[in-house]
Amino acid sequence: MERVQPIRVGDRYVNPAFVHPPLPLPEETGADDREERGFRALIKWRMERRKYHEHVPQVERAVRQGPVGEPPRKGIAATWVGHSSLVLQVDGKTLLLDPVWSRRIGGVVKRQTEPGVAWKDLPPIDAVVQSHDHYDHLDAGTLKRLPRETPVFAPTGVGAWLRKRGFTSVVERSWWEDALLDGHRLTCVPAQHFSGRTPWGRDRTLWAGWVVEGPAGSKAYFAGDTGYFQGFRQVGEAFPGLDLALIPIGAYSPRWFMAPVHVDPPEAGQAFLDTGAREMLPIHWGTFRLADEPIDEPPRVLRAWWEEKGLSPGRLRIPKLGETVEVAPATSAPIARREPEAA
Repeated sequence: MERVQPIRVGDRYVNPAFVHPPLPLPEETGADDREERGFRALIKWRMERRKYHEHVPQVERAVRQGPVGEPPRKGIAATWVGHSSLVLQVDGKTLLLDPVWSRRIGGVVKRQTEPGVAWKDLPPIDAVVQSHDHYDHLDAGTLKRLPRETPVFAPTGVGAWLRKRGFTSVVERSWWEDALLDGHRLTCVPAQHFSGRTPWGRDRTLWAGWVVEGPAGSKAYFAGDTGYFQGFRQVGEAFPGLDLALIPIGAYSPRWFMAPVHVDPPEAGQAFLDTGAREMLPIHWGTFRLADEPIDEPPRVLRAWWEEKGLSPGRLRIPKLGETVEVAPATSAPIARREPEAA
């Protein structure tokens, strides 16, 4: 299978869901037609979206005993801050993924749960990794706290925004292109999403996931923000033996609107199987109200799907806010990507 590549029409990138079949059928998504996307769909959703009931999200918080520790010399430690923000430590390096500590994103959407790690409790940061430029992933108020010489890895086009804010070590990559951070290799990989921080800036920068490979052999996959597509299997084929897959599970309802850009929990589980990773840590939930489902619903749905498929409970690592999940180096052959046979 030919690898997924970025698609451009003029000066804009295009979500692969709108080009590559199979596009979800109307009866599968509830959409009136296959062209009901973009601004018209946004208006329809805003008019029809479900009203929130009085619901206090139940997102468990870890009782932290001091700052995040030093990174393991061999292996992976991932600390969930909330939403898609993590402290990812791989073979001696500490990376910040899509860091957002602000109380509101875009000055509008309020944070529903506090960050799992206080900013003062962060260890020294070796680099920042950005998946795309949406406000819930690229936050000016948070990045302002970092030294401007901090290396930042970002998809093509996002670098201009970072340089404008004074960052001097910005590395931009397109899908399947890599870069080195000392002995670590970071590879930009495909995602099925969109970009833009203003109505007139839609899709002018690329969106992506990243694979981080450490010098001791540890491998972590950060899927970014994405709908379900063949790219998950291609990542697994390109990087066999992934130790940990960080895959989004929230902001999926209603499906007729969200399916091209956000996986739901069962799709996230299948994406994990596609990659062949040993363990999955779900992200992109429990922090901001971005869609119609309650923000604490995604892990419950994922757990139910996991049990239905008969997958080992130990491979699903759903952290509490602020909890550090440790993944030891692999001691066996890579796990097959195939879904288990039905009983």
